[in-house]
Amino acid sequence: METLSYFLPQVWFGILALFLFLYVMLDGFDLGVGILSVTASSEERRSILMTSLSNIWDANETWLVLMGGGLFGAFPLAYGTILNALYIPILLMVFGFIFRAVAFEFREQATRKLVWNYAFGAGSFLAALGQGFSLGGVLAGIKVDAAGHFIGGTWDWLTWQSVLVALTLIQGYVLIGSTYLIWKTTGELQTTHYKTATIAAITTLIGAILITIATPIFYEYARERLFQKPQIYIFSLIPILGVLLIGLLLRSLGRKEERSPILWTILLFLLTFIGLALVVFPYIIPTEITIYEASADPSSLVVMIIFIGALIPVMLFYNIYQYVVFRGKITGGSYGE
Repeated sequence: METLSYFLPQVWFGILALFLFLYVMLDGFDLGVGILSVTASSEERRSILMTSLSNIWDANETWLVLMGGGLFGAFPLAYGTILNALYIPILLMVFGFIFRAVAFEFREQATRKLVWNYAFGAGSFLAALGQGFSLGGVLAGIKVDAAGHFIGGTWDWLTWQSVLVALTLIQGYVLIGSTYLIWKTTGELQTTHYKTATIAAITTLIGAILITIATPIFYEYARERLFQKPQIYIFSLIPILGVLLIGLLLRSLGRKEERSPILWTILLFLLTFIGLALVVFPYIIPTEITIYEASADPSSLVVMIIFIGALIPVMLFYNIYQYVVFRGKITGGSYGE
């Protein structure tokens, strides 16, 4: 039983990290496209952007639902504490989801689409902003008592560090959204998003550099983890690989390649997640609650693994299937001429 109590929380930490990565990767380009839709120069181009999401975006958000349910079942203490501490940014994210979902459906039926166009873009921005603030708030640490319950203030999550994380995440979403549109569009619209992808890659790199510098300076737990041997060698490798991937991404954009930009962007997101996981582990709330302290009973974790383990392949198959079925370019009218 002691072995299970040690091993199962690690398994669930990995499962939740997988859910979070799949959500950020898949729904990230949804949010990025939504933000970019506000800058579309015509209603025709905006319709192309919306159409590129119409058959896939609902399934993408399923991973966030799974992550929330998994966190509640596997680490109930962390679930309650995080929701109490991040009530406002989570509500901001939920309202953003509501705005964009309603706008997406109503826009199709509306004669005058301007209000719904901006509601969809604003909802996408609010959802991304709420997620960035939530991530920044967790990384900054949450004040808890001896029992692990939240004892901080309502606005503890709002710091300049969380603002930096939020803005960088938004740029990352714009980047992956732009590379997705490069893959799905043609003509002038595709050319436009080569430009937006290049700008977003540079701004994301700047944000990532600032976060990398600020993290060990302002967070003692990160500083202790980063500068210990042999971890220092691993963490030194991550920024080097990140700059290399950015270079490959910018080169592929300069060569007007269609598929490799989104591949390099996905690898950038994956590298970022690996770095975050290495910094945070074994804490689920740095540096207050570990995965072992927050985990549910081992029997509950085993039962959840059985059901979730059966569900993951089904969802992965469905995600892959829909992208295969809708793999073609999105065209309409004369926008590409």
